[in-house]
Amino acid sequence: MAEKFGAPGEYARAYVIAHEVGHHIQNLLGITDEMAMLRERVSQQEYNQYSVRLELQADYLAGVFTHYIQNEGILEEGDVEAAMNAANAIGDDRIQRETQGRVSPDSFTHGTSEQRMRWFLKGFKSGDLSDGDTFSIPYRDL
Repeated sequence: MAEKFGAPGEYARAYVIAHEVGHHIQNLLGITDEMAMLRERVSQQEYNQYSVRLELQADYLAGVFTHYIQNEGILEEGDVEAAMNAANAIGDDRIQRETQGRVSPDSFTHGTSEQRMRWFLKGFKSGDLSDGDTFSIPYRDL
């Protein structure tokens, strides 16, 4: 994270791991299977939007995890900022701008830097799994 994306810190890596655990939770809840069925029924552009929703929900779940460990003596000063920096570093807009020199929102699959930070922070502040439904709100409001 530090070298490739400029997101140093142990908790930057922990955020990515928590995000991946979020995907495991989505799998347990059947969301991953629903996504697989969608892939065959919608256009690539529409599927990309569902993919963004899936990824932002995983960011939200990483924030919920962080919420629950904040009082366990695990978090150190600056850890939430390190996670936010990592979320910012791996937004589709930032990665596309750095690798292609342009941004193509129709090809986003993970969300913008701002969206990723906002959904992580929303999960961190809320700590409530029910507030992380990224699938029932209009795409433009993500």
